[in-house]
Amino acid sequence: MISIRLGVLWAVAAATACAQPALSIPAWIDGGNSGSRPAFEATLNGKPAAIRSQLGPASDQIILLVMDVTGNPSLVDPAREALIAEVAKLPHNAWVGLLRAQDGLHAIADPAPGREGVTSGIRDLPGTGNPGLLDTVVQALSLADGILRKSPVRVSVLYVTDSSIYGYREDYTNPVINQSDPHDLSRRFPESLIDEKIAKLEDATAALEAPLFIVHLHNRGDRLNRAYQNGLETLSGATGGRTAICRSVAEIPQAISETLARISAAWRLTLNVPPKVRGLAQVRLSARSGDEELRLSWRTHVEAKEPAKPNMAKHR
Repeated sequence: MISIRLGVLWAVAAATACAQPALSIPAWIDGGNSGSRPAFEATLNGKPAAIRSQLGPASDQIILLVMDVTGNPSLVDPAREALIAEVAKLPHNAWVGLLRAQDGLHAIADPAPGREGVTSGIRDLPGTGNPGLLDTVVQALSLADGILRKSPVRVSVLYVTDSSIYGYREDYTNPVINQSDPHDLSRRFPESLIDEKIAKLEDATAALEAPLFIVHLHNRGDRLNRAYQNGLETLSGATGGRTAICRSVAEIPQAISETLARISAAWRLTLNVPPKVRGLAQVRLSARSGDEELRLSWRTHVEAKEPAKPNMAKHR
């Protein structure tokens, strides 16, 4: 059951339809920025898409931090301390909300300019239970998407997880169905259930515009967890975000620091959708700063929805 405070966030996030359909794309200037305001150009499916607005790294931002920690304190405790330290470094116009992913999505601290609620929430959050990333990520991105569509702010979702594919309540292990049949496909493709789940999540998030970032605290080398971790990289990459997988405790602070730095450096470009561009659209961006061509990265595909039809009901 989602907490009351999360319900309030949902209410704040209710999006309003506009006559001209638009899409917001997260983008990054990866090098060579001279410091002046860059001039962006965009296309959707090869058709020029006017840039309605652009918000740069100094603009207001909301980060939804979702904790999905279930296990080893030797991994979780360094992550807590790194998060507290890095969140404290964020500018005052970066509001951080804290949520928990176990047994559904729960709000722990609402986004706010102060850090006290988030800091105490990170420290006090229990590190037990079943992982919940796969079960809650669509809901978290939907929440972020609603806030983004309603407000002129940049919004990102960051999961910090130590999850193992074996820990989920749903069984993703694809057990062998026929032990006596050497040609049973479940023997050859044990990760097929994981791949199917990731594909479904990609479809479900294709029209959600906030980027997803994941810091995974524990790199696991068995076949199914490799498939799971590869799937997380695919899922976050499809939204324009990234997944960092820590191979040692020493990598945890660096992964958290670099991920929050990446989130803070994001641009939000709102593009007008050209006529007849619908469905999954390919995004291309370019930018110049003076005479300099800038090196960019961005979300490359997003689903363009049909514009909302006007309400033809007569008012009495």
